Amino acid sequence: MMLNRRNYGYNLFDELFKDPFFTNSYEQSDTSLMKTDIQEKNDYYMLDIELPGYQKENVQAELKDGYLTITASRTEEASSDDNSRYLRRERFAGTCKRSFYVGDQVEQEDIKAGFKDGILKICIPKEIPKKIEEKPTFIQID
Repeated sequence: MMLNRRNYGYNLFDELFKDPFFTNSYEQSDTSLMKTDIQEKNDYYMLDIELPGYQKENVQAELKDGYLTITASRTEEASSDDNSRYLRRERFAGTCKRSFYVGDQVEQEDIKAGFKDGILKICIPKEIPKKIEEKPTFIQID
């Protein structure tokens, strides 16, 4: 039997590595939780990150060593009815994280971010080579 190369979006190992043995239950790094569109404009990049159901207070963005890391957390809602149970749960509850390399020249003050309707919008300026100031250097003559 020959293996078919086309798997129509299903990867055999996806389900295997979703097992709790391979992942931490409190932290998820799956990019499917933070679907991101990246647009290139003339002098900046625009990231639109989907975070449906997350509150602005539970979303953080950190710039460190050239990497912009987005962390979002959501707790599981407690059911007030003791007689009910979930038959299926597809919405993620916990912490998810995603990192993007933005370069060493980008400073925290240069990045602008906003959160509205479950979409985190981040504006990152393109790296502009800084002009090197030519200072006259004289050799001291004794």
